[in-house]
Amino acid sequence: MFGGNVSPANSPHLRKSTSRSRVFDLGAGDLGSSAEENFLQSVESDEMKGVTTPLTTVAIMPSPILLWRLKVLLFVIWGFICCKVGWGSVMRMSADLRDLFLYEAFLYYNPLLLVTLMVWLWGINLWVFFQANISYATIFELDQYHLTHREIWKCATWMTIIVPTSMTAYLYLYSHGEVPLAAFQPVLLYSAVAMIIIFPFDIFYLSSRYFLLRTLWRIVFPLQAITFPDFFVADIFTSMSKVFSDLERSVCRMVHRQVATIAWFEADSVCGSHSVAIPIVLVLPYIFRLFQCLRQYKDTGEKTTLLNALKYSTAVPVIFLSALKYHVLPDQWTNIYRPLWLLSSVLNSSYSFYWDVNRDWDMSGFTRIFKFSKLHFFSHMLYGRKWVYFWVLSSNLILRCTWTYKLSAHLRHNYLTVFAITALEIFRRFQWVFFRVEKEVNKMNTKQNIQLSTIDKSTEEDALLLSDHNV
Repeated sequence: MFGGNVSPANSPHLRKSTSRSRVFDLGAGDLGSSAEENFLQSVESDEMKGVTTPLTTVAIMPSPILLWRLKVLLFVIWGFICCKVGWGSVMRMSADLRDLFLYEAFLYYNPLLLVTLMVWLWGINLWVFFQANISYATIFELDQYHLTHREIWKCATWMTIIVPTSMTAYLYLYSHGEVPLAAFQPVLLYSAVAMIIIFPFDIFYLSSRYFLLRTLWRIVFPLQAITFPDFFVADIFTSMSKVFSDLERSVCRMVHRQVATIAWFEADSVCGSHSVAIPIVLVLPYIFRLFQCLRQYKDTGEKTTLLNALKYSTAVPVIFLSALKYHVLPDQWTNIYRPLWLLSSVLNSSYSFYWDVNRDWDMSGFTRIFKFSKLHFFSHMLYGRKWVYFWVLSSNLILRCTWTYKLSAHLRHNYLTVFAITALEIFRRFQWVFFRVEKEVNKMNTKQNIQLSTIDKSTEEDALLLSDHNV
């Protein structure tokens, strides 16, 4: 997602695709000048001989704007074809099987569609950091070969093309009776994604993929000091808990060969909606983040990390109380567990909103809305406008409440609603990134100012001692 730090500086394969060229040949200038002299000498000799030499044919490259318009046109045509073929395939199904058919197809592809959305938004984050001259590479501990926003968008573009194409092929093949070929489409897509991520060769941004895998390892096993990228990525993963839950259900169906069948819809099946694995996968990102907070307390002794751990622990009752609906009697759920679930949901949403505003964004008492007493790096672009703060605070509060919806397994029947709420949660996290990075930038600059002031004081003291000695 971010970048990497494993490729040696003198490697000729630092960037295989869309890379900025880095040439370290010291003799390139001499070679170029000698080539020009040889060319001029050959032209002069040809003129003396009376031979007319045609000009070197140079490939006329179209303008970047023309290429961009051509790409947009092809993208629109591709989107129209996918929509037309997909809609026609859905309409071929009978009315009683259409909902089941769409539900299953959506289950396989909505996780990757949401991941694609996250990649697009992360590219926008990097673009804003670039426009605001924010040294995000330093904050995220990236090397000089990290992916830029343009490369992130290029990856997102390919994801936007490949995932809907596979989904369209699944719909078309299934509706036309080619069930084995239809079942192979999501399996092929998931296998290709897994292979690209773990591919050990120096292509497809190896250093960036290694950085992501290393960060995942540090999140799952917090056996070392927690860095900013570690808990930053872990926080993003908490917003994608629903995505991971659907990924688990999709892979479960692939392993048990239930793709393109309706056996998976049975609640008591291995991969059914009542599976115990659903709440376990939902809660894992919060458990990982809780362990990170405990590790930070062990290393620093700051009590605020324990309060942060308590915030992530409030998500656990929401998830498991919701899952109890499938394993208790209806009267018990209505009279006992449902009120407890509502109480835990309100507590989790309130605590999370408070922590976003006061801790992650450093908007204590909302003072930054009404008077800008501090200098902020984004204020020259966007953040100096008060309506931005009102929008972020209000939208964050609303989306924190809807966040409970995606954590609750018993509210997952309307898949389109859950998809929309999960997408909105990802958008909330996209907003959160700006203010969280801004706080980290201010924190780093404060430390630098303190260090500079300490150095200046020591320099003044040395000068005074030297002057006293001379006297």
